[in-house]
Amino acid sequence: MQITIITFGQIAELSSDKIILENVHDTDTLQQRLVEEYPALLNIKYAVAVDKKVISGNTAIGETSAIALLPPFSGG
Repeated sequence: MQITIITFGQIAELSSDKIILENVHDTDTLQQRLVEEYPALLNIKYAVAVDKKVISGNTAIGETSAIALLPPFSGG
């Protein structure tokens, strides 16, 4: 299964606007694979959104899931 991850802000500067990964079925595996591919992510705080919802624990990723990496943001 191939997934596409959309990135924003500082994260997009490290990678690209989109990251494509194979064989990722949950967000724990996703974060592990991202750090393997982009070690600088260890030094950046970011949130993971699955299907437009920011998640806080391990979440399943399906073939049609929309994944985004969101940098810190503040209101204003």
